[in-house]
Amino acid sequence: NAFYGLDKPVFTAYVEWLNKLLHADFGESTRYYEPVTDMIAERLPVSLFYGGMTFFISYFISIPLGYFKALKHGSVFDSASSILIFVGYALPGYIVGVLLITWFAFNIEIFPMGGFVSDSFDDLETVSEQVIDIMWHAVLPLTCYLIADFATLTMTMKNNLMENLSSDYIRTAIAKGLPFRTAVRTHALRNSLIPVASHFGNSLLFFMTGSFLIEVIFDIDGIGLLGYESIIQRDYPVVMGIVAINAVMLLLGNILSDVCVAIVDPRVKFGS
Repeated sequence: NAFYGLDKPVFTAYVEWLNKLLHADFGESTRYYEPVTDMIAERLPVSLFYGGMTFFISYFISIPLGYFKALKHGSVFDSASSILIFVGYALPGYIVGVLLITWFAFNIEIFPMGGFVSDSFDDLETVSEQVIDIMWHAVLPLTCYLIADFATLTMTMKNNLMENLSSDYIRTAIAKGLPFRTAVRTHALRNSLIPVASHFGNSLLFFMTGSFLIEVIFDIDGIGLLGYESIIQRDYPVVMGIVAINAVMLLLGNILSDVCVAIVDPRVKFGS
């Protein structure tokens, strides 16, 4: 209570709490009696790894896939991939995680049950062996992370590209002799990226928190698992620290989305 200033006037307590927040001082854990900042920093690399991998894989696959689905609309490829995408989107990530662990970790024993690295990670002699160990543990969790965001981005890209392909300016460009592929790449593709760019900043949250339930299922010691355990154990300083970081990341993400839209959309300009 003393840390949050509950024994002081409201305005004074708010000013002191805001000053500590600006200095990244989230207090001390009531469960482990450690600084909250240190607890979050200790688990940050794990969440950054999964968040970064999810972010880049989802964009580098979903944008080309949505592009080809729009060009091949109605084909066998488009129909088959749409079925897989919608099935994946309908299944929550944590449910998929349980299924993947049951099939590929417990029954077939191809992948590990969970964790970020194996117990013998420190005994591995080369960096390449350590990288392989990390990636081998990351296959199943990354699959769960990618499902929902991957489906949303792919269908957003496809639908917007199809809408632009049916626009008058594309038909006019083709009628004037511009090759169809050139018209798509030069005009329609850039305009179709505008909604995807607006979603760009929101994905920044994956760099910090990931998913609480997915980290719990795979026993990944990241910020998501830390937040889940803090809620269960009523470790309020840790919970408030994670919520504060999420709020800051969301604000930065919205700013980044606006910047990306301004880069993609020629109608949007900063300043006069």
